[in-house]
Amino acid sequence: MHALRNIVGGLTLLAVSAAGAAAESHDPIKLAINEWTGQHITTHIAGEVLKRMGYTVEYVTAGYYPQMQALTDNSITATLEIWSSNIGDNWQKALDTGQVEELGNLGLKPREAWMYPSYMEEQCPGLPDWKALNECAEIFATAETFPKGRFLDYPAEWGTTNVDRIKALDMNFVSQPAGSEGAILAELKRATGGNEPLVLMFWSPHWFHALADMKVVNLPPYEEGCHDDPSWGMNPNATYDCDWDDSAHIDKMGWIGLKDKWPGAHKMLSAYTLDNATQEALMHEVDVEGKDLTAVINAWLDANESTWTPWTQ
Repeated sequence: MHALRNIVGGLTLLAVSAAGAAAESHDPIKLAINEWTGQHITTHIAGEVLKRMGYTVEYVTAGYYPQMQALTDNSITATLEIWSSNIGDNWQKALDTGQVEELGNLGLKPREAWMYPSYMEEQCPGLPDWKALNECAEIFATAETFPKGRFLDYPAEWGTTNVDRIKALDMNFVSQPAGSEGAILAELKRATGGNEPLVLMFWSPHWFHALADMKVVNLPPYEEGCHDDPSWGMNPNATYDCDWDDSAHIDKMGWIGLKDKWPGAHKMLSAYTLDNATQEALMHEVDVEGKDLTAVINAWLDANESTWTPWTQ
């Protein structure tokens, strides 16, 4: 049985290698690495599959917004986890250059929102209604923000729209950007470990939801226009007087020359999808169990050939 499994595995690798090897460039395909672990999982799954197809792959660290410009000249060949709720007009601007193309939906079901640990409903009665936060602002305050509450925000390089949102909704809070995903998680662990006050910008999929019951603040509902038209919503003089867009999707984008220079890779990246459960499980192995990222990805690929082999064909 062991010998048969080795033979089948070998045949799979031969078939996968053949799918990417014919008359294609061995110049490196450069995949963008952004600032959060889930994106690292997404990108390394694709990259390690491409390597098994015979391609040369480089992982290139790139800022979330600057990467869009880098795609236009193949400084980056593809980026694989763009959240529609947090990219603004950078997506369309890149498409308008004619130097990039959409590679399809990744398949993750995202949610970005103001969140709080569920125990905060006892400390701040009225939650999840956003108006309750103003009544409880001082319990969220720090020495730097007192008497206003602290809102733990995304790192600044992920976007600063919550600054506008807090101002538009006239909230007694100060946006305090975290330094990184790791800093956000450190704050979450500290707060939830001692039932301490915390309200923050957070997202799913993420493994932390398995450790703590996180609730969503009910901000004024999002409607088309509220992020760019001041006349929409409760504040006629401001944009962002509403929630984040809960119909968001996560997409892939590539340099326009990808399909001609590496047609097999283009086909694979276009076919590639990922679900929340898989990403969260792999994130847990890396962030919580401390396993090596590349080892985790390759172990998953070895155990799930029936999932990813069709992407290569």
